[in-house]
Amino acid sequence: MDRVKYFNRQKLFVRETVSHLRTIASFGCDVFDARTTMRLCYPLLICLVLTMSSSFIISSKHMWTKMILTHHWPTTFCSMEHCQSNISQWTLHGFWPDGGAFCNSSWHFNSSEIEDLLPDMKTSWPDLFDPLSNDFWKYEWKKHGTCAAKAISLNSQHKYFSKALDLYHTLDLDSILKKFSITPSPQYYNFSYIEGVIENFYHVKPKIQCGHSTKNDSFQVLGQIELCFNSSFALMDCEKQVSTESDPDRGWDYPMNVDKGSGLSVCNHDVPVYYPPVE
Repeated sequence: MDRVKYFNRQKLFVRETVSHLRTIASFGCDVFDARTTMRLCYPLLICLVLTMSSSFIISSKHMWTKMILTHHWPTTFCSMEHCQSNISQWTLHGFWPDGGAFCNSSWHFNSSEIEDLLPDMKTSWPDLFDPLSNDFWKYEWKKHGTCAAKAISLNSQHKYFSKALDLYHTLDLDSILKKFSITPSPQYYNFSYIEGVIENFYHVKPKIQCGHSTKNDSFQVLGQIELCFNSSFALMDCEKQVSTESDPDRGWDYPMNVDKGSGLSVCNHDVPVYYPPVE
């Protein structure tokens, strides 16, 4: 359901509720004279209407205004989450709306709906814990896809996953980094250079996250890069103060200030960046 239809349905619900409440109030108050009715009954009606209106306002906050396409570097992810990977490209971590999570528990993931996408999914959006499993995609759909689906453009599993893949390939982040000589290396990078390359090429501010060791604060490890899109899927600046938190069991994600599960947080501009080679 798109945003306009969503709001219209909410307004209709409030309008019908007000009509019913007015009818109820008239039955409960017709024993009084006009002045008493105004003094006693209408304030109650107003309170009820305001309650319904506030419900409408609260629910509208869950409509997303931004989609976050999150790339992660498998070597960094697995070094923190105790998995193994020999993947040598940036892969998708998720495609996250900025409003809501777990929006429809009854809308179950069905891999048959994205069967034509599976070859690309296994390469571009792999489960780093279990490459043969669909669990990662199931989780992403359950938590983020069902909320992204509030927009007509993403209101099916195929639309959601195919749009993420399309944007991932269009951005081609891995190739852009290589084009500007940002490759895995034992040598450290200046964070400003990495950020500047991405900003200058895409003309938006990304959010770049690093792993920070508690034992050695002389460097930070490049881990995750987010690029953001508006409701028309045009690139926009990301909010740098928001980060992700991983699922405590699988190291997966959801918006928080710090990624407590994997130790990722927004990179420090003043600390050298280590971009670890594939082991």
